[in-house]
Amino acid sequence: MKKIHNFLLSTAALAVCFALPVDSQAGNPDRAGSAGAGQLLINPWAQSNGLAGTNMATAFGLESTFLNTAGLAFIQKNELVFANTQYLSGSGIGVNSVGFAATTASGNVLALTVMSMGFGDIPITTESLPEGGIGTYSPSFSNIGVSFAKAFSNSIYGGVTMRIIGESISNVRSSGVCFDAGIRYISSTDERLKFGISLRNVGAPMRYAGDGLTVSANPQGSPTTLTMLQRSERYELPSLVNIGFGYDVQSSEFFSTTLTGQFVSNSFTKDQFGGGMEVSFRETLVVRLGYMWEQGIGSDTDNTSAFTGPAAGFTLNIPANTDGAIIGIDYGYRTTNPFNGNHSIGIHLSI
Repeated sequence: MKKIHNFLLSTAALAVCFALPVDSQAGNPDRAGSAGAGQLLINPWAQSNGLAGTNMATAFGLESTFLNTAGLAFIQKNELVFANTQYLSGSGIGVNSVGFAATTASGNVLALTVMSMGFGDIPITTESLPEGGIGTYSPSFSNIGVSFAKAFSNSIYGGVTMRIIGESISNVRSSGVCFDAGIRYISSTDERLKFGISLRNVGAPMRYAGDGLTVSANPQGSPTTLTMLQRSERYELPSLVNIGFGYDVQSSEFFSTTLTGQFVSNSFTKDQFGGGMEVSFRETLVVRLGYMWEQGIGSDTDNTSAFTGPAAGFTLNIPANTDGAIIGIDYGYRTTNPFNGNHSIGIHLSI
């Protein structure tokens, strides 16, 4: 118990240290759009999209690596997940993700996740050829996460993720590293009550560099061509703090219902509040509903997010053998304006 107590004190101290720079500027809509690496705010997994991402205190397995890495500690078998998201359907943006998690001999969990975004082929234009016709280029946005999670007791779980971020076009690129950390707590007096807190996207500023930032010109009256290298300004990562809870309203062998709630304190946009409900039928069919709210949502003049709040989804789990292996099909949908919403579909294997 003493070790657990010391761990909690250490974790709380770290949380305060990380949260101070985040929280001091949290919920500032005037800074919206000034952060970079926006891919870190896109949820690539189908299950949690069906709850609008409000299940950070109840998510487990590879799905939790986006919301709260501590949920990895609940894995009892190796897990493999594939997911595809049609982001802002109709925009031509696709998000693909894959992850693998494995338990170690000591009971800890290690995971590797990869997320990439595709934007299709974009025509190359120049000042002299604004209509293009000289080829295309394809932006590349991706991040690779390495996660570790551990159960410290029957009530306390923790995890940390290191992400390597990369963004590039043909002649300009940027890279960086950030960290996520989270803890989960299950009430010892009532195991139906769960709490969680996570810090996400904490890292040093990034900067673009490459030949695309050079400018060549001939000074007036001179035959010599001069090339000038421009330096891009550094940009911050979209750091945030998540605080959430979950409560199992009803739980039995055949039927269970879980309520979720969450508060998101953003450094570079408005704070968000959300809630959701997950209903499971014999752990075979799981149905989800969620809603994420922020100030001005639904307004044509004050809304600063493409998401309009509601989300829904389901999971169908199919037993693969008598050893408990499962093949699951996941789907999640979030409404947006403009475009036709986010559609996420995934397959998870528990072996």
